[in-house]
Order: sequence, then C-alpha cells, then structure tokens
Amino acid sequence: MNLLVTGANGYIGLRLLPELLSAGHTVTALVRDKRRFPWEELDQSGEQLTVCEGDLLLPENLPEEVGSFDAAYYLVHSMGAGGDFAEREERTARNFLNWVEKGDCERIIYLGGLVDEEDQLSQHLGSRRNVEKILGGGQADLTVLRASIIVGSGSASFEIVRDLAEKLPVMICPRWVNTRCQPIAIRDVIFYLTALLDCAETRAGVFDIGGPEVLRYRDLLSGYAEVRGLSRHFIPVPYFSPHLSSWWLYLMTSTRFSLAQALVNSMKNETVCREHRIRELIPHELSTYRVAVERALSRIAQNRVPSSWTDALIDDRLDPRFIDAVKVPEHGVYRDRQKVALVASREEVIQAIWSLGGERGWPSMNWAWGVRGWLDRLMGGIGLRRGRRHPSELRAGDALDFWRVILADQSKGRLMLYAEMKLPGEAWLQFEVKDGTLIQTATFRPQGLLGRVYWFAVLPAHWFLFPQMARRLAAGDEKV
Repeated sequence: MNLLVTGANGYIGLRLLPELLSAGHTVTALVRDKRRFPWEELDQSGEQLTVCEGDLLLPENLPEEVGSFDAAYYLVHSMGAGGDFAEREERTARNFLNWVEKGDCERIIYLGGLVDEEDQLSQHLGSRRNVEKILGGGQADLTVLRASIIVGSGSASFEIVRDLAEKLPVMICPRWVNTRCQPIAIRDVIFYLTALLDCAETRAGVFDIGGPEVLRYRDLLSGYAEVRGLSRHFIPVPYFSPHLSSWWLYLMTSTRFSLAQALVNSMKNETVCREHRIRELIPHELSTYRVAVERALSRIAQNRVPSSWTDALIDDRLDPRFIDAVKVPEHGVYRDRQKVALVASREEVIQAIWSLGGERGWPSMNWAWGVRGWLDRLMGGIGLRRGRRHPSELRAGDALDFWRVILADQSKGRLMLYAEMKLPGEAWLQFEVKDGTLIQTATFRPQGLLGRVYWFAVLPAHWFLFPQMARRLAAGDEKV
C-alpha cells in the first residue's frame, strides 16, 4: 500500500514507520523539518520511504502536490504546547483534511483518546474528540483507535509513573489516583495500527483499544514499584486541586507544566474500553501492565529507546528554517568563546563532547548546571531532568537536558545545541574540533533590557565554568 504518515517525527510515528516499511508498504512521511528525521536509519535503500516537509499549522508551507494514498495516518497533537493546544489541534486537523483532500486519499487512520461520550470531558480528551469529528467530516473513510495510557519506554505517561515511583518512597495520593484506566503496551498499539490495514471491517469506525486489565492510576505506580522491587507507601488525601496536582507532577517529574496540567485535568475521566470489537476482528495476545513495564525498562537499560515524548520541540521559538543555515547568529549577540589545544586524541575529545549531560552531568561546575535547571523548573521551564536519549550518541532533534541538538556531525567534530530553558532571549552552545583545537562557543541573543541584565548577571559564573569545561573536554575528560 501507499501510505502517508503525519507526525512521523513523534513518539508513535517513529515506532510505526519501521513496522510499515518491514511489511513492504511505501510510505511518505510528513515532517516539519527533514534534518530532525532519521530517514537513513529507517530506509537504507531509499526506495520505500519518501520524506516531505510541511507544517500543518501553516497550510501555505505544505507541499503543493499531495499524491494518492491508500491510507493516511494522522498522529499529530499539540498537548504540550500550552493552554491554547485545543485551538491548535483543531486548526491542524482542518488544515490536514483540506490538504490531503487535494489529492486522492481513501482512508484516514487516527489514534485518539479513550472517552465516554456521556462524560464531561477534560480539555485534552475533548480536543481529541473534536479532532475525530473534524476528520470524520471529510470524504475519506475514517478509522479511529481510542487508547488510554500507553505504556512504553519514552512515553510521557510511563516516564511520569517512572519518575514518581523511583523518587518517592511515600506518596500523597489525591482523589484522581483512584480513577480507572485501561493501559495498553506501545507494542500492542503499533500492532493494531499496522494490522488494521488488512482488515476490511475496520475501514470505517471507532474502536476502543486497551490492555487486558482495568487498573487505577495508583495501581500503575504500585505495579511499577513491584517490578523494580521498591517498597512504596501511599497516603490518600480527600482534596488535592488539579492546579496543585499539576505543580506536584511538574516538580517531581521530568514533564513540562503544560503537559502535566493537561494530563491531570484528564485524570477525572475514566478511560476504560466500552467495547471490544477490535479483539474479535484482529485477534492478538495483549501484554499485561507488568510485561509492558518490564519491556520498557529493558529497552531503557539497553539504550534502545527509538522515540520519546521529548522529541518534540518545546515551542515555536526556533524556526525550522534556522537549521537550514546551521549557523549561530553573529550580530546583536553576546558571546563567550574558548579555544584550547587538544591534549587527547581527536576521537577522544569528540567522544567526550558527545557524552555531555544526562546522568553523567557536565564536566565543569556540575552543581551550577543543577542549580540552573532547578531555577528553570521554578520558572515553568523543563529543567535538567529530561536527560538524553542515549549516553554517548546524539542526533539532530535529540533532547539533551534543557538543550535541543540542532546539529551533530561527528565526522566534522561539530555539535550545536539550542537552549529550551526559560530565558529572556535565545542561547546556543557550540563545539567544533578542527586543526588540533577545540573551539567552544556560548552565544546569547538578548531580548530587551532584561536579556542584557541576565547576561551580565551570569557572566561571573561563565568566567569560571566555560574555560574549565573547554580544558577538560580538550583533555578527553568526560567525567564530572
């Protein structure tokens, strides 16, 4: 089949694509920026996969030629974008439908949220339902899979459960922890998304998908702790406002506040399958919650996490066109540049640079990086707890603590990072290894007077931090 996958750079998209390609399908992946898409890893022959650029929020930037598709996967959402995410999701869905109908698309497949039509839905689940209605108003047949919590390495829900269960031996439990859900393993979600292509009975309709167990959110925490051999205690409280719960999740886990708020507001709604037709149409042995957790932890232990919720850009401050230039601004900026002759071999220095951050930390004043991450969290930013995908590998688009990898070219010894922390301006950190020298450049483009005050306020710390970091990296020292 000839297929279209939108949201191909996302958590689901990057896991679905290999399955579609291995099944022999021809796939067109629609992404905002090709440079953040690992297409060479997915299709080494270059014959099955076509990658095209387009922003569904900006219909004028979508490809003029649409083509003909047997099915189009709609895997786009904006839940982490802030309070206006519902409006963005509606606009994105309408733009997608208008665009894809310029060509010939027989079927649209949408992964939505598990909802009860009679419930008063949260903004998150209400938005998912609204997208269903928009896509259903088009000419193509619509297949909707509605899922509850998706359990897998890198999923936002799983990472929140993991953070809480790992860090808190005693947990205060608001009322929403007793809300029922029906978690499903990411492997089973991908199976259904792939298998329904060959099932004519699923061509048009809405299907609930869930694992074999109905659990409470509290059971997710205790179940994870049991797999890890951790002793955890829960203290129920009669009242804990959604706003307070959102701050609690935000401060205790690696999630963003906007995402925490959307998730907490959704936890008042039970997400349990109301029908099981998909099990009859496509028989499949579903994974239990325990098995799903064990698989996720195994992937993490082996550094084999193909996609994560952190793969999405935090906001729209970074114009994707900037990556085309792959050049840090030179005018109207403040800069700290360190040039140090290499002490270790070129390969050792590059390896040290490529191992920065995450659990290993930073090779100069690591405590200061921790303080900056903590302050960022207080201001509503992401902080340091996002970590990194792999301890020693980087690719464009990766999250690296509160940085985003813009360019990672080991052959040329060049790494460029863009700051996604809360700042009164924009910041870049770049490393270049050439001609026996390490060139380390920190660049800050201030916004207004506050931005300038910020730069000079942190300048004393930079005088100690950056020279020491450059010397240690030039010596191949990747230790903190």
